[in-house]
Amino acid sequence: MPKKKFDPARNTYRVTFTLPADVNAETACLCGDFNAWDKEAHPMKKQKDGSFKAALTLEPGRHYHFRYFLDGERWENDWEADAYVPNEFGSEDSVLSLEAPSEN
Repeated sequence: MPKKKFDPARNTYRVTFTLPADVNAETACLCGDFNAWDKEAHPMKKQKDGSFKAALTLEPGRHYHFRYFLDGERWENDWEADAYVPNEFGSEDSVLSLEAPSEN
């Protein structure tokens, strides 16, 4: 479940992605259009409870497609994502929506 925190000084979001332990994986990597779906660019850190975490700084005003690549062989969605969209492989991508900050 991605947690979003906006940093007005930098005009970016710090997003923490968390994958629960019940995915039963030894390794997890965060993949998406923010890293050209690179299966090694953002390895997630396994927590003591078996869950995984990774944090990224992302630009506001965009919708990012992403998934988790587990154990070098299977894909998992984030079932608490903002939305889901079909992909070209016959499954779905998770979507993270980062709103542009409102101007006052």
